[in-house]
Amino acid sequence: MSSLTSLTKFLLVLVLGVATLAAVPGAAAQADVAHFDLFPNPKFVSCLGVPGGPTPKAHVTVFRGKLNDTLVLSAQNIKPGLAFDMFTVQRTNLLHDHTVDPAFTGSFGFAWYQSDLQANSEGKINATIKTILLDQIFGFDPELSNPSPVNTFHVGFWFNNPNDANVDGCTFDVTKPTPFNGEHQAGPLAMISVPDATTNLGPLCTNPNTDTEPATCNP
Repeated sequence: MSSLTSLTKFLLVLVLGVATLAAVPGAAAQADVAHFDLFPNPKFVSCLGVPGGPTPKAHVTVFRGKLNDTLVLSAQNIKPGLAFDMFTVQRTNLLHDHTVDPAFTGSFGFAWYQSDLQANSEGKINATIKTILLDQIFGFDPELSNPSPVNTFHVGFWFNNPNDANVDGCTFDVTKPTPFNGEHQAGPLAMISVPDATTNLGPLCTNPNTDTEPATCNP
């Protein structure tokens, strides 16, 4: 009887422990792998792909690592030869349904330069980078009035050459380049990730904390 009582007590403690863990914000397990798509900037679809061809597509897979993470990007239906620059950024200009966000002010917020990209002769892009990405990618500037760390949970890439975004029905003022390449003379956004419909966080956050308003990410 005593052994049965001890077993009952053990099971009760175990159940209570699990219930307590589940109730603690941030106790949810982080995903080891994240999959998500990038979507074209609607204004520049016609010059991103081959005129009259299929819509450009891009998919990202991120594998969590012990010291850093591995991001694998693959894209297709891109105009052959086009060059791009990939960044992780704080904000996207698209809504979760990949339509343009009418509230977007034009600023992508904090941005980290991650890689150069180029479409091959078949209009495909394949790239791999290793860095801190899932749930913890951030930057900060202690000289800002609010030097709090800022997460960059979105992935996007920009036309490297502004002229490539001013052809085939696209219109871009090449006298006003964006800073999204090494020379700070890039074109507009080509493709980018979209926020989660519930948390509004970018896809590099796999462990959201919905107990806060707005939702934050558990590092």
